[in-house]
Amino acid sequence: MSDNKTSAKKPRLDEEAAKPGTADEGMNIAKHGWFTELGSMWPGQGLSLKVEEVLYKGKSKFQDVCVFESDAYGTVLVLDGVIQATDRDEFSYQEMMAHIPLCALEAPAKRALVVGGGDGGVLRELARHTSLEEIHIAEIDGDVPEVSKAYFPGMAVGFNDPRVTLNICDGIKFVQDAAEGSYDVIIVDSSDPVGPAEVLYQQPFFEAMHRALRPGGIICTQAESLWLHMDIIKSLASMCKTVFAGGSVSYAYTTIPTYPSGQIGMMVCCKGQQLDMRQPRQPAPGAHEQLGIGPLRYYSPDIHKAAFVLPQYAYDELKDSLTHV
Repeated sequence: MSDNKTSAKKPRLDEEAAKPGTADEGMNIAKHGWFTELGSMWPGQGLSLKVEEVLYKGKSKFQDVCVFESDAYGTVLVLDGVIQATDRDEFSYQEMMAHIPLCALEAPAKRALVVGGGDGGVLRELARHTSLEEIHIAEIDGDVPEVSKAYFPGMAVGFNDPRVTLNICDGIKFVQDAAEGSYDVIIVDSSDPVGPAEVLYQQPFFEAMHRALRPGGIICTQAESLWLHMDIIKSLASMCKTVFAGGSVSYAYTTIPTYPSGQIGMMVCCKGQQLDMRQPRQPAPGAHEQLGIGPLRYYSPDIHKAAFVLPQYAYDELKDSLTHV
């Protein structure tokens, strides 16, 4: 087996290769009883889950939406044919997306913004942080919160926090309209850069986030798989190095079985300060008994530090754009 396997046949994100799909493309329940996640961003492979029952199928203004009960992973949310969350493993992603940026801050956060994240999972994790006074969310697709409330109450519980303000709107415009220095943390919980989420990976949006952050504030944005999307990650890291000049740029990742390759990353950037995001400075939050949110199951100070340790091939590809490696 070649030592250069990771560089072979890299998926390219272009108008011809990357396009939204549907749940129907991966599902033939009558014949097989399985859903296979087929996507233009991971050609030649597809995760399959045994389907017990389709709970919801619809099409919003922006995307195909499906919810089904699986044999192995509980309830599954699928948008444009791509698995977004399952009962069994969603916590590994939600906890790391929320707690890495909040715990890396030098001072406890008071105002946080989530762009995307309509399933409510990141909101649930932000609700653990007692220092937060305001939590805003800008989600473009109003159907996603409603579907999550109906079928994923364990995630959607985040919407019940009185500090949360839900805005159904264009996330880019919301960030552009925010006052300069408005937020301590901005978390972009987006789907892949295909369809309505594509603009969330482009430089004008990152420039708007930089403006909306206070000095020393942190953004954390979904940043794809080291195994499948190195070209996308390299481009994103290079762009962040430009936008966050004088600050810091880091890449971390978490494991999650139902995402392509079982791994997903996050770009973590600090405004105007070369803050080492590998170091947690705030304590890990606890349970939120009033909302019925139990103890953490994935995030810890040790896994915070470990999340930034890159395999050698990724280090070699990204080292010129990252501040602390």
